[in-house]
Amino acid sequence: MTEEQLIKSKKRVQQHGEVFTPKKIVNLMLDQAELQENLHDLSSTFLEPSAGEGAFLTEILHRKLKVARQVSRSREEYDENTLIALSSLYGIELLEDNVELLVMNMIIMFSNEYTQVVMADFKAKVDDVMMRRVIDSAKTIIRANMVQGNALTRLNDRGEPLIFSEWQILPVKRGVRKVQRILYTFDAIIDQDEAEATVQANRPAYEEIDLFSDLFENGEAEPSKTETPLVRYVPVKLTEVYKELIEAIN
Repeated sequence: MTEEQLIKSKKRVQQHGEVFTPKKIVNLMLDQAELQENLHDLSSTFLEPSAGEGAFLTEILHRKLKVARQVSRSREEYDENTLIALSSLYGIELLEDNVELLVMNMIIMFSNEYTQVVMADFKAKVDDVMMRRVIDSAKTIIRANMVQGNALTRLNDRGEPLIFSEWQILPVKRGVRKVQRILYTFDAIIDQDEAEATVQANRPAYEEIDLFSDLFENGEAEPSKTETPLVRYVPVKLTEVYKELIEAIN
């Protein structure tokens, strides 16, 4: 789809009301004065409830990455700041094919801009190991933060609650800054007074998300809760998010 093509088909417009926003309008809306403080805050959260292919989210990412470059005094700071900026962006999109393009467009935007800066400003090489770790971590964050579903019903196309990850930046210890990934339902985010609706991988009191659920697809019987280990994500450096390390809850 070209930049100014606003619809994919009349059928999609009739069935889903799908109309895309032109880049000119995206920029006009994001240039509004009341948004500038948040756009210049790397950790300020943005949620696009009808994300499409990412017109708004890719532009917000582009602007935040500029800020990350401006405020970073070293390669290590820049690597971390780009991932902090990225982890603040969330999207919900109803149509599966759009979600695939949304994820792809976010990955391309991040990878291209990040690579250009580290090669130009920090003289990184194409085979730079840290560059690969940052991009792999970015892919993990993007795939977690861009979800398929209906923002009104708060369910995906399988009737399951929408799940988002909070990337909680932990205090620096021994010169190392880590992030804790915590899972929440969209319901818990919207209805903040309903703490019992929160799904966190480190809360065994709740019927928690089974991080091994993919092992029991294709019609296989899912084991009982007593047989399925409860797990949580392990705090890791921002540049090691891609490892998705988990540990059992005692």
